[in-house]
Amino acid sequence: MALNENEKINEIDVNELDCRDTLTFWEKFGNIFRSKSIWMLHYCTGCGAMELPPTMTSRFDMERIGMAPMATPRQADVLLVTGYLSVKTLRRVIYTYEQMQNPKYLVGFGSCTLNGGVYYDSYAVISRLDYYLPVDLYIAGCMPRPEAVMSGFKKLMDMIKKGDALGWKRYQKYYDWYKANQVRALGEVYVKDEFHE
Repeated sequence: MALNENEKINEIDVNELDCRDTLTFWEKFGNIFRSKSIWMLHYCTGCGAMELPPTMTSRFDMERIGMAPMATPRQADVLLVTGYLSVKTLRRVIYTYEQMQNPKYLVGFGSCTLNGGVYYDSYAVISRLDYYLPVDLYIAGCMPRPEAVMSGFKKLMDMIKKGDALGWKRYQKYYDWYKANQVRALGEVYVKDEFHE
């Protein structure tokens, strides 16, 4: 169930950079290569997904900068959430994110992942994705055009190269806070269906 006005989330500054520890030479070296080859998993929940095919095809061709789609979370580096999230969908996104190997990155498309977009006052839509999972980068627009998507991908690559994309470390450090928010919104986080029992 979605949060009502009486259930306020206690905000903590999970965006602070105290998760940054000193990187060793080999970690810096690895980040350079990691930033050049990014495999992404699309979680197409809304209209932002419409901008991914033009970004992948010949005019923009995101594979030329080292990004390619991947079929499973266990092989992906980046999770793209491309629209609004219903309460039911949030459970699946959390499950998918937790299957990914570290280091992993999360990118939110458009205003829906930031404030719910046009569904900001709906009882069934999550309005702040960063309360439940650590978002490394938001791509602006409703829907973000392929140019904005490419610019966002390049920004993410720069963040990875510099060691600034620390969402996965924030998720580990503040896991109890994220988990409390997830349970508050969902009741429980576990996926229950014929495939996950």
